Amino acid sequence: MLSKFSPAKLLLLTVTLALTSNVTRGADYFPPPDSEGGWRTLKDAKEIREKAGMDLHKLEQAFDFTQRCSQNGGLLVVRHGYLVYENYFGRAHRNANPDMASTGKAYTSIACGIMLHEFKDKIPEGLDTKVFTEKYLPEAFPLNDPRKANITLGQLLCMSAGYWGEGGGPTGIVMGKPQSLKPVPGQNIKDLDQSSLKVPLWTEPGGGYSYSSPSPHIASIVLRHVTGMELQDYINERLAKPMGWGPWGYCLQRGDFKMPHANGAGSTAVHATDALRFAYCLLHNGKWKDKQLVPADYVALCNKPSKYNPHTPFALQFENNSDGHVAGAPKDAYYKSGAGGFGIFVVPSLDIVIYKLGGKENQYNPALTGLPQPFQYDGSRDNWTPIPRTPFHEGSMGGDDGLRRVLEMVAAAVRD
Repeated sequence: MLSKFSPAKLLLLTVTLALTSNVTRGADYFPPPDSEGGWRTLKDAKEIREKAGMDLHKLEQAFDFTQRCSQNGGLLVVRHGYLVYENYFGRAHRNANPDMASTGKAYTSIACGIMLHEFKDKIPEGLDTKVFTEKYLPEAFPLNDPRKANITLGQLLCMSAGYWGEGGGPTGIVMGKPQSLKPVPGQNIKDLDQSSLKVPLWTEPGGGYSYSSPSPHIASIVLRHVTGMELQDYINERLAKPMGWGPWGYCLQRGDFKMPHANGAGSTAVHATDALRFAYCLLHNGKWKDKQLVPADYVALCNKPSKYNPHTPFALQFENNSDGHVAGAPKDAYYKSGAGGFGIFVVPSLDIVIYKLGGKENQYNPALTGLPQPFQYDGSRDNWTPIPRTPFHEGSMGGDDGLRRVLEMVAAAVRD
């Protein structure tokens, strides 16, 4: 059949097929800003199956489950560069700016990765840098615990600096074995820097893992000193503008009080399709079009076991599936969750990124950011309550359990 073509035409055909394959896989595709057309989409189940290799019915089942996870929310899935699924409920909307809670820790981590490359001369030891010094954290002195002098940036970003965990029943993990910790005072938003720095240690730096919001905030203080910029401004210049995000910000307003600095522990407020852009950049190893926005070697550390945290699969603010604890997802999947049921997922082996929205009513209050809220909520979820779980029905599943289940369901929709 091909013998009727000249060698030149055969070469042209081969190149065309290769380029078409790359576009289909999304290798060279990057979406324009939403204001210029946004993500490319597919019109029906047949196209979704043929071009993105996914089962629309399975994705709809994942969305149905998502509606049982939180009062408000949504589900967006990109595969091979196509926005194959997008749906919302309650107060959630494409252009909403909800408080994404701890999902924002991922943005802090990636900003620190960019900083380490851009300002290598100022922080030459990178993640190994012991940051409790007059150079990087002058406001921490005098130290309230001499052991803090040994905390590295890598430990802060892997929650293994020894900082006491948060909440009413914090847990510490030492080499996979959990132990209960007593609650201690955590962050105070009216004195965010000092309250974070002064949280006590429950173990020596590197001695265990405990989920502690002060840790990434302290990393953001280091970033402030190294770059000379506020975290929000640094992210805006290095990520938001190059990717073409729409209006975004941090939830700095708390009643009559406005926080002087963004909390490195979270509360980013990003449009849903821009959260996908953030994840899509990571899927492409930190590249966006022809620019390397995030160092590829830093991105590569986010979905595998870390030397800074041998205790649990949590690396540089991302939970990774390297041990297969999310049984229905590939082992290279990694994600960051946030209170209320938010989560950003990256699955390199499937060429997929996912954004799951969640949140209670207060997380959608536009007063938190001062950004306009273009969506008129219809009151449809005002009386929402979780469905009880029974031996015969999984009911509602919030928090990280719900996130992991959504990841498994989206992975199960792949039909390559």
